Amino acid sequence: MVQHFVRQCSTCQRAKIERVSPAGLLQPLPIPKRPWAVVSLDFIEGLPKSGGYDVVLVVVDKFSKYGHFVPMKHPYTALTVAQVYMEQIFRLHGLPLALISDRDRIFTSNLWQELFRLSQTQLWMSSSYHPQTDGQTEWVNQCLETYLRCAVHSCPNNWYKWLFLAEYWYNTTFHSALGCTPFEVIYGTLPREFGVTQVDQCTVPDLAAWLREREVMLELLQQQLKNAQDRMKRQADKKRTDREFAVGDWVYLKLQPFIQSSVAQRPFQKLAFRYYGPYQIVARVGKVAYRLALP
Repeated sequence: MVQHFVRQCSTCQRAKIERVSPAGLLQPLPIPKRPWAVVSLDFIEGLPKSGGYDVVLVVVDKFSKYGHFVPMKHPYTALTVAQVYMEQIFRLHGLPLALISDRDRIFTSNLWQELFRLSQTQLWMSSSYHPQTDGQTEWVNQCLETYLRCAVHSCPNNWYKWLFLAEYWYNTTFHSALGCTPFEVIYGTLPREFGVTQVDQCTVPDLAAWLREREVMLELLQQQLKNAQDRMKRQADKKRTDREFAVGDWVYLKLQPFIQSSVAQRPFQKLAFRYYGPYQIVARVGKVAYRLALP
């Protein structure tokens, strides 16, 4: 009875630190069946002016990991981003079945939502304060920033001149999840390096044999992506706990300090409660996401 009473203490649940692993096991996104069926987008901002550009739109295919780096300039709107996507990406790969993005004002705008609703393209946006959903593009952003930082550290205003080489470098770099380069996945062959002649001679197979090889390669890629995804899930789940709630349950909500201030007033952040509520669960959004009846 004493243990049960302590566990049900409202003050303790809101004030004490939770000494267990974070709740919710990793929920990987489904692996696409073909290239450019699922695409992720993100922006790199805060760059110095170079050729009139100061923003890079990063577009990455979830299946092949092939990326395109498109320079843009401020100010841009949802309409201009959509036009750039159609001009630079759609003309090469067609329209995807789903787009993965964060909750940037561009991706949450009515124009963006209506455009892809009419084109029957699903919009998979990350949860608030959870950038891991679009982790693939975030990782590519880091790679691109590192490349540009090394290439133009002495002349940062010239990054636009090196952007096409950064895209070629990324797409021709060995990817551990694929077991090859994104360039090989898309084109089925290694690129011809500039200024380097191929020494090895090979015969050209007929079309049927080439198509069979392509099918085998796509199946192997799916298997390798699944193995890599399972490996990441196992590593992530070691630091997490499986926890589920039902609709109608009452739970306490952890709020981000200095950010989420509309639910509860906290005049002194340092000594404020860590959890607020309880609030009732009104719907289950996903396996680890719930909608609460907030005030």
